[in-house]
Amino acid sequence: MNDRAEELTNIAGGHFDLCVIGGGATGAACALDAQLRGIETALVEAGDFAGATSGAATKIAHGGVRYLEQAIRGADLQEYHVLVRALHERVRMLENAPHLTRTLEFLVPSYRWLDAAYLDMGLKIYDWLAGPGRISPSRFFSAAETLQRMPKLNERGLVGAVGYADGQFDDARYNLALVQTFTMCGGHALNYARVTDFIRGEDGKLCGVIVRDQMKDVTMEVRARAIVNATGPVSDSIRQLATPGVQKRMRPSKGAHILLPLDVFLTEKALLIPKTEDGRVLFALPWSGRLLVGTTDEEVEPDAELVVTKADVDYLLRHLNQYLAQPVTADDVVSGFAGARPLVGSEEAGDTKTLARDDVIEVDSSSGLISIMGGKWTTHRAMAEDTIDRVQDALRLPRSAPQTRCHVLHGGAGFTGDYWEKLCRDFSISRPTAQHLAAKFGTAAGTVLDLCGENPELARPIVAGYPAIRAEVVYAVRHEMAVTIEDVMARRIGLQLHSWRDAITAAPVVAALMGTELHWDSDAESLAEAQYVERINYLLDSAGLPREHRRRPARVLTAE
Repeated sequence: MNDRAEELTNIAGGHFDLCVIGGGATGAACALDAQLRGIETALVEAGDFAGATSGAATKIAHGGVRYLEQAIRGADLQEYHVLVRALHERVRMLENAPHLTRTLEFLVPSYRWLDAAYLDMGLKIYDWLAGPGRISPSRFFSAAETLQRMPKLNERGLVGAVGYADGQFDDARYNLALVQTFTMCGGHALNYARVTDFIRGEDGKLCGVIVRDQMKDVTMEVRARAIVNATGPVSDSIRQLATPGVQKRMRPSKGAHILLPLDVFLTEKALLIPKTEDGRVLFALPWSGRLLVGTTDEEVEPDAELVVTKADVDYLLRHLNQYLAQPVTADDVVSGFAGARPLVGSEEAGDTKTLARDDVIEVDSSSGLISIMGGKWTTHRAMAEDTIDRVQDALRLPRSAPQTRCHVLHGGAGFTGDYWEKLCRDFSISRPTAQHLAAKFGTAAGTVLDLCGENPELARPIVAGYPAIRAEVVYAVRHEMAVTIEDVMARRIGLQLHSWRDAITAAPVVAALMGTELHWDSDAESLAEAQYVERINYLLDSAGLPREHRRRPARVLTAE
């Protein structure tokens, strides 16, 4: 990926075949698919890549066990379609980004034999529907076998568990890999570039966008023959900007997650809680040294602020503790995040938890805007494929074969599960750091470590107890368009998810490194740090957790 200043120059005033609005999973996938088909494409994102919905997933590449139950009980063909499509796409995600994905075994505990039989039968159907995309067969485990796999599970009344396999992935890094791959194929992408209006031709059709660069506060034109709206939960705002008065389609719902120390439920397997008080399923899964627990479902307005609240924490812990031998409390929570599902529905539909996660492609007859709405992370590639088919129709081009089904993403080529050992040998780094870098960057990790040759200080940890090193901050600015501390902490290196309090401790280190790269003066550096610390304290307040108080540490040595 070019640095941000270069991409700004490439996009401003440019003429493209296609402009994609929205740099989340679907938008980035659309841009990549189009570019690989020979359609010259620009991608613009109002915030940071993966800065909203696409960075707030439960991090599971799955068909969806709950969708199977809804499809069967309600004879719902739409849910069936979502399920089967996702099961097939799940395998493509695993194959196209082996460094950012892995298979994960899930256990569904049962405390009644009837429930165990029902789950066993349902997951056999799940396996069958996956067909050649099946990861591994489901099976029933006795109570003793279940407790071997999950020693801290509540054993009172336990009759056993049904196990099955799905995929797990790093959502933010996967999103960045899509953008990185797109730019390596000749496309141009820009974050913090908000579309404020459209350019229209004499026939009233859209022929470009007006974009405000939110970093420099300047406006520019980007001409394009076709425009795709891939803005997820806020799709209606772009649709109404193109055609005022158009009927709203989106009914977003909030999903909140919390993270706990992994030792509260030490397991390499994931726990699926099959039914909550409001008819949902919950997950508790190992994630980057933590236990990730989620998710909630609460209908929200598209512009609602999405943070984890005390009510969210209470809800998740209340259901989790029913399955734990030793209950956990809010004091154990180390971080959390919340995002919005981009659900498509109508005012007459029921609760958002009953809405299908299927996608809808709309071509506005008056403006020509192509909107891709709805869907889920696991089907992002297939959604993009269908959308670019419609783009080729709009451009009066013959539909060409998509190239993304087996296109390995940046960092994935040549990656193996023991790649971290090569990093240890070649760069003399610790095992935890090597494993962290391999999991975040894949075979591009060597480029990150090469920066330590410029300045050995960059090999130092960002904060004690977390394996990320300072070179990652420099790399994020130079090659991944990071421009804020949260860009680095939350999406590039994952420290903000690991611990809100550790993120506060690391803020001055990251601010100093970014300040050197972005040429901030001391006031700008201090302001960036203060704003970030206040942001994390606000997240702590919202979740009902005590604020972090600390003295400002001495200024760190940064790259020259």
